Amino acid sequence: MFENEYDVIVVGAGHAGSEAAAAAANMGSKTLLVTMSLQNIAQMSCNPAMGGIAKGQIVREIDALGGYSGIVSDKTAIQFKMLNKSKGPAMWSPRVQSDRMRFAEEWRLMLEQTPNLDFYQEMVRGLIIENGRIRGIKTSLGVEIKAKAVVLTNGTFLNGLIHIGEKQFGGGRAGESAAYGITEDLVNVGFESGRMKTGTPPRVDGRSLDYSKMNEEKGDAKPDKFSYSDQTKPLVFQKSCHMTYTSPLVHELLREGFDRSPMFNGRIQSLGPRYCPSIEDKINRFADKERHQLFVEPEGWNTVEVYVNGFSTSLPEDVQFKALRSVVGFENVKFFRPGYAIEYDYFPPTQLKHTLETKLVEGLYFAGQINGTTGYEEAASQGLMAGINASLKVQEKEPLILKRDEAYIGVLIDDLITKGTEEPYRMFTSRAEYRTLLRQDNADFRLTPKSHAIGLASDKRMKRMEYKFNESDKMVNFFRETSVTVAETNPILEAKESAPITQSDKMFKVFSRPQVELEDILKFEKVQEYIANNDLDQEIIEQAEIQVKYSGYIEKERNNADKLTRLEDVKIPEFFDYEKIKSMSIEAKQKLSKIRPVTISQASRISGVSPSDISVLLIHMGR
Repeated sequence: MFENEYDVIVVGAGHAGSEAAAAAANMGSKTLLVTMSLQNIAQMSCNPAMGGIAKGQIVREIDALGGYSGIVSDKTAIQFKMLNKSKGPAMWSPRVQSDRMRFAEEWRLMLEQTPNLDFYQEMVRGLIIENGRIRGIKTSLGVEIKAKAVVLTNGTFLNGLIHIGEKQFGGGRAGESAAYGITEDLVNVGFESGRMKTGTPPRVDGRSLDYSKMNEEKGDAKPDKFSYSDQTKPLVFQKSCHMTYTSPLVHELLREGFDRSPMFNGRIQSLGPRYCPSIEDKINRFADKERHQLFVEPEGWNTVEVYVNGFSTSLPEDVQFKALRSVVGFENVKFFRPGYAIEYDYFPPTQLKHTLETKLVEGLYFAGQINGTTGYEEAASQGLMAGINASLKVQEKEPLILKRDEAYIGVLIDDLITKGTEEPYRMFTSRAEYRTLLRQDNADFRLTPKSHAIGLASDKRMKRMEYKFNESDKMVNFFRETSVTVAETNPILEAKESAPITQSDKMFKVFSRPQVELEDILKFEKVQEYIANNDLDQEIIEQAEIQVKYSGYIEKERNNADKLTRLEDVKIPEFFDYEKIKSMSIEAKQKLSKIRPVTISQASRISGVSPSDISVLLIHMGR
């Protein structure tokens, strides 16, 4: 049926589980992926899109590390947009609208072509834990499968409960049963668990909508792509999304159902995602707003199913239907299925190490919504890191831990294990203090060498990254060393209403002016000749542009990061007794004893630990 013992078993095949299984297997570990439904691998349970603000950076980082999400997103995209292009490159965030069915299909095909990876369809009902160490899993049929490491990526399935108005029933998502037994096993060995909620909008029949009454939302005129590899190409044809709005009438119709809403009548006690609220939550919290945006998103190239982004709800289906029929363009709407809310178990992530291994059980890793996060991208990145570190542990190698100045993934994991979360955690650019360093355009520079060193990123990937790095660096030096004359420069500066130069100057200095853009620099014959002679592609040219125009900001942020890195180097002994420090606050002692930070830098980021507490700790450690 399958092997007697695996190096790594991954439980759950959503975005986290799929990345975890791919990473572990590609690193040479004998891996088993166990899921309740092989037909729903990497299912897009909510909106059919990948990327967005900060999330796009995460997908780029996953790709740079050798994960699959970027490649799958490119191969199954129906529209591409680079968000925030009007702002600096630290804020640029790629996003694709995806073909939901093709996305899951492509993920499964890629996983099936991955060596060292086996599959098994069944519910995992329990864990085999002996002497504080994971030994394997138990299935609903009573089958026991041994493993050296186990990665739990259960999503919304652990004791999942679906709510639609007054109705509630067990389920992990629409049409699929919940998973039982794992939470109980974990609580029995001492884990703390909690409940969270999330929701999803109704899916509707696109043939019943009047798009002529809505605003058309097209993709970029020159679409880019996620993956740094040459396995994918940018889209040639794209499919449009549309936008419409709610109204006071829609809000009034929704309010009529509030007494039947599980959110307002007390049946749902757990917290949902703050930054992706339900429609009833929006009109309750923002009562002064007369309308809210609704994004009408196609679910694929050929299907007529449409996702109503912005209308997440757990109201009774008749209330959902009546209100949605009052939205402009939705007057004759037909439902494929109503929206619903789902409550599920999670485990506060302060119970984890930076590797995503649990502190209580050696060899057991958590990734995705089980850690209190929300979003495909956040889940996939955790799955990737858990899969990598589970494989490294089995191989008795040093773990891979990304720092806050190295990746958004590093910020995400550090936030989770250091601060914890009481509501579904979502990544934003504002959470990263080094976002000028953590741009979507340079994720390969930052992470591919690390991935190559552990045997995940291929030699081909590494060579491609080195070529891009070297050529963009050479181009920056060309700008530094090449002079331009008054005659060829001033017409360009005058057109941009920028002060003219009075003598020949270096091109780097001219290009650094905020008014001067890439298209202006490309007008210089010397630049055109340099690009032609070196056969440079757009990616290298744009990388050189960013390095020139933002060199001051990048250097300043790098210096700040280097200063704080010194605190990362000050390690705290694993079993340090905080209670013996008399002059430290009680709250700090409690938080430090619970979270057990590895470094002084991590300790300083714990909520409730003050700078004076850190000073006392440093003195006590003899620093």
